[in-house]
Amino acid sequence: MYYPHYYPCPVYCLPDERYFYQQPIYCYHQVQPYQPRPEYPETDAALFHQSAGAFKQLVKEATIILNRLSGSEEFAYKVMDAAQQNDSKKVEELIKSTGVSVDFQTSYNPDGINIILISKVENIECCKLEMAIRWR
Repeated sequence: MYYPHYYPCPVYCLPDERYFYQQPIYCYHQVQPYQPRPEYPETDAALFHQSAGAFKQLVKEATIILNRLSGSEEFAYKVMDAAQQNDSKKVEELIKSTGVSVDFQTSYNPDGINIILISKVENIECCKLEMAIRWR
């Protein structure tokens, strides 16, 4: 059901100069004409539901990486050292060695590393999880 748009607050209109010393006149907006909402397609939550499940998997994969980085100072050192030497192949090999099964991208700068985990549903990139981990 659609309702017309009402403006409940009065709009003050100044009288013209002939009536300058009189009080202001109250002017109310008239009811706006009916404007139908645009038609949207039927709601289909299937892809949204599948994307949420895929994102849960990304969180599990992120937990694997984080457990490895926080559990082994030697592993964290290797990742940091390879990144600081700009050896992206080595960084990717080390991240893969954690057992991650999803696609990922890495980037790093002098302050830390960014790891983006990517998931697909029906060959559509549905969700990403980006971790930004500082080391300085």
